[in-house]
Amino acid sequence: MIKILLIEDEPGIQETIQIALEAEGFSLSIAPTGIQGLQMLADDISLILLDIGLPDQSGFEVLKSIRKAASIPVIFLTARSSEIDKVLGLEIGADDYIVKPFSPRELLARIRAILRRTQNPLVLEQKSNQKLRISLDKKLVYYNGKNLNLSPYEYKTMELFFKWPGRIFTREEIMDSVWTEPEDSFDRAVDTVIKNIRARFKEMDPNFDPIETRRGQGYGLKETI
Repeated sequence: MIKILLIEDEPGIQETIQIALEAEGFSLSIAPTGIQGLQMLADDISLILLDIGLPDQSGFEVLKSIRKAASIPVIFLTARSSEIDKVLGLEIGADDYIVKPFSPRELLARIRAILRRTQNPLVLEQKSNQKLRISLDKKLVYYNGKNLNLSPYEYKTMELFFKWPGRIFTREEIMDSVWTEPEDSFDRAVDTVIKNIRARFKEMDPNFDPIETRRGQGYGLKETI
């Protein structure tokens, strides 16, 4: 389970973030002050959500202390939106910056984007059973050495699945990770992409289907294929 540390003193924001993250399967620890947050740093924390306006010290100072001890990704949470604050936060080592009020979906998208960059990195070519292979540098997926000729959204969906074989992604998770155009982002668009990917495989091998479907949950790449 992915563990996230929230350093935030406002109970309402704590509750909103906790509900959103735990509903998506994340484990959340909460610290209301910078000092407590620094005391809760651990090797198994994958990401930190850090408020700038803490009661005991600024988030900027907390981040400086974090960077002396660890390279854990950090997203600033703040009511400030000035360019100076953004530049300062990024220059001292923040990975992203989100301004309050924000939607839980926006926060989740930011978290997943950073985790994709920092966790479980893929090598340029990853193979599965010598049949299914993805080439990240060419952005192509091969089956038995043949290019599947996937569309951009189909390829990005397969790339996401390759990163965590066996994991089931909800439609919303797939949309947040794959879709770049908001007007194209809706539940049935995901179903269409999955249907098209399956059709590509069926054209090459009617008996081969690497995609797992769990009714009411979502889609993923079968762990054993």
